[in-house]
Amino acid sequence: MIPAVERPGAARLDRSLPTPLWAQLHADLLRRVEGGEFTRSFPGELALAAAYEVSRNTVREALRRLRADGTVVAGRGHPPRLGRQTEITQPLGALYSLFASVRANGLSATSSVRVLDVRADGVVAAKLGLEESTPLLYLERVRFAGGTPLAVDRVWLPHALAAGLRDADFTETSLYRELDERCGIRLTDGQERIRAVVPTPGERRLLAAPADTAALAIDRLGLAGRTPVEWRHTVVRGDRFSVLASFTAKGYQLDVHSGPKGPGWSH
Repeated sequence: MIPAVERPGAARLDRSLPTPLWAQLHADLLRRVEGGEFTRSFPGELALAAAYEVSRNTVREALRRLRADGTVVAGRGHPPRLGRQTEITQPLGALYSLFASVRANGLSATSSVRVLDVRADGVVAAKLGLEESTPLLYLERVRFAGGTPLAVDRVWLPHALAAGLRDADFTETSLYRELDERCGIRLTDGQERIRAVVPTPGERRLLAAPADTAALAIDRLGLAGRTPVEWRHTVVRGDRFSVLASFTAKGYQLDVHSGPKGPGWSH
């Protein structure tokens, strides 16, 4: 084992141990990462080889393991750096508010409203189980977490149910809170599909996302009892958002073929 150290910096590797040097180096680098080192930059192969008095082959094997688990990211022609951990984690199988989840992670949750109007959309109306000409309240926002763009959020609701939202200020509040307080509607459950997407150029600009940033699309049908009241399409930065599934000894089942079924879903 690597001797315990209380101060930051490289620990001395023990060549008398049966543990390979690369494994000792890998463990010590993880310790240093968890201790808050390397936030500005991650040392290169030569620097690590000198600091730990090992060969570059030993360093490369330790770095290979760090890259495999996402701790370190390194591209051709670029120095290694720490991989970014997602800031917002959402549970699968639970009704959640992105606004509340951002706040729960210790970040400010704000929105910039791009569109709030009434329109007809036959495709979305059908997803809500309505006639194609039914007036819908449409809300489009850029969602921010900690002052940085997190998601482009588009929501459609039956105008007859959600007319009270037209005067709401969504800058620092959640849709579900306003829907409850202004319209007396509280979501009880729903269905959701999450898939990987390539953001459109416009979405990438709104998200201030680099060209190599992945994104997730979340399509949600929200219900109040048995009544569909919300169809939502959200494009969220994949480097800042993740989903979490819990399981037991009995396991869990995800439908990866056709997705959830309901009035808003088609095959």
